[in-house]
Amino acid sequence: MTDSKRIAILATDGYEQSELMEPRAKLREAGFEVDVVAPSAGEIRGWKGKDWGDSVQVDVTLEQANADHYAALVLPGGVINPDTLRREEKAVEFVRAFDGAGKPLAAICHGPWLLVESGAAKGREVTSWPSVRTDLENAGARWKDAEVVIDGHLITSRKPDDIPAFTRAVIDAVS
Repeated sequence: MTDSKRIAILATDGYEQSELMEPRAKLREAGFEVDVVAPSAGEIRGWKGKDWGDSVQVDVTLEQANADHYAALVLPGGVINPDTLRREEKAVEFVRAFDGAGKPLAAICHGPWLLVESGAAKGREVTSWPSVRTDLENAGARWKDAEVVIDGHLITSRKPDDIPAFTRAVIDAVS
């Protein structure tokens, strides 16, 4: 049973700190419950600038997570985070579940690597960090350089500067 006020953020060590922390804070301010979902319990550590950043507590492990319990999924970037997650079958299955259900699926920066791996990018208009463009196009997506690109239930953005527009799009999609 979907909780219309609960949103999942899927991440692991190496997430771009601003791309997890800022959307989580804004989503909470908007009245949503937000769970950080990760492969393992405990804490995951962010990446800020050129070094490790702050850690966040994992609320739900991938083993426990059920897409049916969430209204939307947010995929922060960072290079390490999505590159690690796309090799985790449970993470890819979690993304596929949101896509298959037509629930808001939002990815920023390098986060769209998970859209490539899950097949969610195929045939869709998307944006991302510029270096991810070729991967998205090779996966059958149409890439566009824009602050936010919305294609059905898929929401994508390019970089930390886009976080305000990205978060507004997620809130609008779930509200």
